[in-house]
Amino acid sequence: MLLHESLENSSKQYPDKIAVVYQKERITYSELDRRSNAVAGYLTEKGFKKGERVALLLENSPEYISSFFGILKAGGVVVPLNTQMVDRELTVILSDCSPKFIIKKTGIEKNRDCPRFLGTVPIFSSDLAMIIYTSGTTGKPKGVMLSHANLNANADSIVKYLNLSASDRMMVILPFYYSYGTSLLTTHIKAGATLVLDNRFLYPNVILETMEREGVTAFAGVPSHYSILLRKSALRNYKLDKIRYVTQAGGAMALAMIKEFQNLFPQINFYVMYGQTEACARLTYLEPESLSKKMGSIGKAIPGVELDVLDEAGQKVNPGEIGEIVARGANIMLGYWNSPEETEKVLKKEGLWTGDLAKIDEDGFIYLVSRKKEMIKSGANRISPLEIEEVVCRMPGILECAAVGMPDEILGEAIKLCVVKNGVDMNERDVLLFCKQNLALYKLPKVVEFRDSLPKTSTGKIRRNELV
Repeated sequence: MLLHESLENSSKQYPDKIAVVYQKERITYSELDRRSNAVAGYLTEKGFKKGERVALLLENSPEYISSFFGILKAGGVVVPLNTQMVDRELTVILSDCSPKFIIKKTGIEKNRDCPRFLGTVPIFSSDLAMIIYTSGTTGKPKGVMLSHANLNANADSIVKYLNLSASDRMMVILPFYYSYGTSLLTTHIKAGATLVLDNRFLYPNVILETMEREGVTAFAGVPSHYSILLRKSALRNYKLDKIRYVTQAGGAMALAMIKEFQNLFPQINFYVMYGQTEACARLTYLEPESLSKKMGSIGKAIPGVELDVLDEAGQKVNPGEIGEIVARGANIMLGYWNSPEETEKVLKKEGLWTGDLAKIDEDGFIYLVSRKKEMIKSGANRISPLEIEEVVCRMPGILECAAVGMPDEILGEAIKLCVVKNGVDMNERDVLLFCKQNLALYKLPKVVEFRDSLPKTSTGKIRRNELV
């Protein structure tokens, strides 16, 4: 199956159902399909050829969705771009992928009547469908190549384990240029569900109002989104009684925060998930039924994926030992665009070497320890920043924090803790005392630095390299 056929199928099955809600717009599946056909027809008329790239520089909108599927229908490759990039960053990516067109404003699909688009070339499931550039917390961003088959396999798996249906209404605050956002788009279109788009999360109460007004049944976010909802919004004033589940990915979330959300909304199923852009977004999920007894775990492999935790020799580690997560499945990328050397580093005979260190327990549940490059090497100890952050986030008055390694003449690296307060008066001594009461001596921060905010990528991941 080709990725754009999911829109065509939903259009046939639910022609008059609302596919997208955006501000005052209500767009049906048949209209969304028509608009995507218009984009495909326009590209073809302009001499577009199969396999050429089209860069999308658009915020989440109906125009983004129609352009996304229109490019695929024309046999093209979608290159979604972060709308917050500066010229220098855009130049690096555009020079790398050489797009035929850049779509940064639309109107094509509204002004053209193209109810059917039959295409001019055959498209196969093995063909390249997207190049998603990694957020690039360090170094040059890499273009992850994903085929129609990759994206479809991942979408089918997510639809299955989340039990998505046409009755679902997803609140979309995650940008579509982010792999997590792309997965929301592909899965809900495939299920014939409704996407409620709102790009105003800077005003979280506005999002909560949208969720109530539109009868939203699901929400997806990264840890910083939940932190803002719990600490900076009127969340406690809302019932959210129509929401059946929420999902969290994009980095480890403090367990105390998950428990706080669960206590507020015990009726909502909370899914912890883990993945990578190289896997079309998703590799594992922890089902809500296992959350309490396996708190801190990222769960097990999603349907259709096999995971191992391997040592450097490629052998499976024993329960409790640390190894690297290695994944196999139809959702694993084709490789990195124009980077065969980088591709060979991660795609090996065992599968995709994720660069994420983890433990596995006797029941097969996986516990993320850290990214290889984020482990703090202090003396003879290897310390996970996630463990420190989880403890510190339990301290009353702390909104969020990040632990990083800083150069130390004796230990090699010492621990630096960057803290964002939630309007509570505290000093370095208060934080260190709390750490001393809750952490082993070798895990204690040497420096505590208070900040107004933590530097993050546009997708909410902490830029740890900027904190050292």
